[in-house]
Amino acid sequence: MTAELARGQNHPLPGTRLEIRVSAGSPVLAGATFGDEQGRVSGAEWVAHPGAPRLPGLVVPRQAAADHRLTVDPEALPEAVHRVHILLALPTGTGGPSSFASVAAPFTTVTGPDGAEVVSYTLTGLGAESAVVALELYRRQGAWKVRAVGQGYEGGLAELLGDQGVPRARDLAGVIEAAVTGGAAVPAAPAAGRSAQRSRVDYTHPRRQPSAPPAGDMSAPGPDERARPVAGDATGWSMEERLYNQVRGMFEDLARTVAAYRSAVGFADSRLERETDGVLADSRSRTGPAGAEARRQAQEKRDLLTARAQEVLDRDLDQLTAESGVVEPALAPAFARWDHPVWQGYRVPGEAPLAVRVGDLHLPVRPELHIPMLVRLPLERGIWVDSGRTGSAAELDAAALRSRAMDTAVAHTARLLAVHPAGEFSVQVIDPAGAGAGPLAPLTGSGVLDAPPARGPQGVTAVLARLVRRVDLVQMAVRGGAADSLSPDLDPAQQLLIVNDFPHGFDDRALTRLRYLADEGPSAGVHLLMVADREDARDHGPVLDPLWRAFLRITPVPDDHIADPWVGHAWTYEPSVPAPGSDLLRDVLRQVAAARRA
Repeated sequence: MTAELARGQNHPLPGTRLEIRVSAGSPVLAGATFGDEQGRVSGAEWVAHPGAPRLPGLVVPRQAAADHRLTVDPEALPEAVHRVHILLALPTGTGGPSSFASVAAPFTTVTGPDGAEVVSYTLTGLGAESAVVALELYRRQGAWKVRAVGQGYEGGLAELLGDQGVPRARDLAGVIEAAVTGGAAVPAAPAAGRSAQRSRVDYTHPRRQPSAPPAGDMSAPGPDERARPVAGDATGWSMEERLYNQVRGMFEDLARTVAAYRSAVGFADSRLERETDGVLADSRSRTGPAGAEARRQAQEKRDLLTARAQEVLDRDLDQLTAESGVVEPALAPAFARWDHPVWQGYRVPGEAPLAVRVGDLHLPVRPELHIPMLVRLPLERGIWVDSGRTGSAAELDAAALRSRAMDTAVAHTARLLAVHPAGEFSVQVIDPAGAGAGPLAPLTGSGVLDAPPARGPQGVTAVLARLVRRVDLVQMAVRGGAADSLSPDLDPAQQLLIVNDFPHGFDDRALTRLRYLADEGPSAGVHLLMVADREDARDHGPVLDPLWRAFLRITPVPDDHIADPWVGHAWTYEPSVPAPGSDLLRDVLRQVAAARRA
């Protein structure tokens, strides 16, 4: 069983190789420091960061990202090292958030060599800080332990390193931040004195080197010479984890490939503009045949660069399309689309999956290339299905949009029930006015709910009170080191609360309880799935802003509101729902209900 740590708590670790996983709502840089018995860092050589990612027994990522994996081998650490601090910091100069107050609480886990989670820790309560010591691994009487630290620093990485005794901490922080910002390849103008004909732009993507040559280099292998894509061609302890990592890699590849293309075109356009300005600045060549020829040559250079960039983009997109073609058929129900044949032979599983699919993502450059949007389980934050008339939904009828939002929520709920073992996932519903009775029919009619949807203010109060009590009891048991001695009447299953028509039926106390569940519920196995139009809650003003920020927002219709953590493209999200008129949802839920009864 995973130990869920609160700030200051510790837990023993196995002495074997460990993996530390970090999940944040925005790109962060991850690093680590080696400390002596007092936790002091002797110098920059004891700091692992994106510019110097390897130390004996330790490897950290090379770039900022929303998800990280760090490896630590306690047996390979130097004898002088008694403490290893895991650091997180928001990169500067990238236009991203400047403090942790504006991002989701980072979530960390420590896993053993078999992939099983040993401990987890959510860094809540951060505000103006831009750097934080997340975890501390320390040696005590020959054995290693981990402590949840959560110590933030408003002065950023420089203040953090200085607090650990690093000499010239500010200089080192600058080196680290330069390594992070320098990790994104941005085409540069030719250096002074170089011929424009000799300038070369690197269009390559780091994971697609064989298929992305520099401009002018036509030696890259053709489509027939490259390796055929294979499902599960990624690292991981199981096929499920390999497929998850492969999908994640495809997501990153597509983001960076498109970014490289756009950068190349931008560079070509800026060079054309610069050369054209040079022609116009020279009165001798501004008019006449010489000026026209210079402008023609500049345009030809621009067209050549953009054509080569387009060629590389098409090549990478073809490769990703082929990879998607072998990955999609190999996906299990948790990762698969509802129209996947695997659902026709569905059986209730024996263990919970690593993640679950909540929709598809695609970019305008190739709309038919869909990347599964996978969310890790157990859910680390609530899900908000936005029923408001915003974005692409602005032209839709309000009533129809609300109905589609509830259909989307029910489809996600059915998938969550279907991918968990019988009895390990329970669902409760708050529908104050009964407005969602129609879309909720698959859940209410199949028998998968333990109780009918709660209605009216009294029903809202009763459900929220029960769940708040559960969170309080679990947190007290964990803090007291008695997580295995919870009351036998406490349902051990993960709890999902569907809230429809919010904030109808919610008084001030109910709103406070809902915010508490959004913040503290996931760590105690209580998760929220809310269907709401933010405009309906406008009378509450900014008091609900933290609530909206706590959720992963999705929409019942395609909408380009999702940003990737690497480049920040605006991705079009499409919800994952069964085809209209399909009985698949009811059939799957009937099997789930039968397994629960058995």
